[in-house]
Amino acid sequence: MTDSAKCGPEAFAVSQHSFRWRKNCALQRERPRHCHPMKVLRITLALVAMPAVAQQAAVDTVHSQVTVRVYKSGLFSGLAHNHVVKAPIASGSLDAEHRLAQLTLNPMQMKVTDPEGSDSERQEIESTMKGPQVLDAERFPSINFQSQSIVALAADRYQVTGELKLHGVTRPLTLTVTFNQNRYTASVTLKQTDFGIVPIKIAGGTVRVKDEIDLSFEIVPLARP
Repeated sequence: MTDSAKCGPEAFAVSQHSFRWRKNCALQRERPRHCHPMKVLRITLALVAMPAVAQQAAVDTVHSQVTVRVYKSGLFSGLAHNHVVKAPIASGSLDAEHRLAQLTLNPMQMKVTDPEGSDSERQEIESTMKGPQVLDAERFPSINFQSQSIVALAADRYQVTGELKLHGVTRPLTLTVTFNQNRYTASVTLKQTDFGIVPIKIAGGTVRVKDEIDLSFEIVPLARP
């Protein structure tokens, strides 16, 4: 082929076609992949719909507490009365993301609030409760609960399994917890003897405290600022 043939109209047309083809290829390489407008919209909606990850929250120690109910028994139990003890939460945390809960109580802060009896009687009962015969608060200055698993039973109910350390003894504990009006509530019955505590007896054993005690939890998460 001669040089004039190479530079004729046919060669020019071929060159234009090759240029357009290379330009289109370059544009396709530069264009971002997967950038269809509907795909971008779907991704954006998915991110908006995704719930925020719950962070660890502290327990509102002012409005949270454990109520302990102690019952009488024995031949002359009619001469005595049951006891109600309020135990404020010293510290605690709730981690919804990892489904963990931790509570600490200070037995020295527990108060006897019996509706029956005089102030002096309540003080005497409280002193006995905190002393070596029962909680031995100086030797065991804290009561701790640490969850190990939390399983959702319904939208507002959970089964919480963990360990309770009381009077220096650690025992497994399972609670059914309900969440309502921004607070968690639960109730459980314990035996004092399971934690190395001998129920109090008076009047030669004719009046004594039952081994079983009832605990009611009311835990309020601290509101975020």
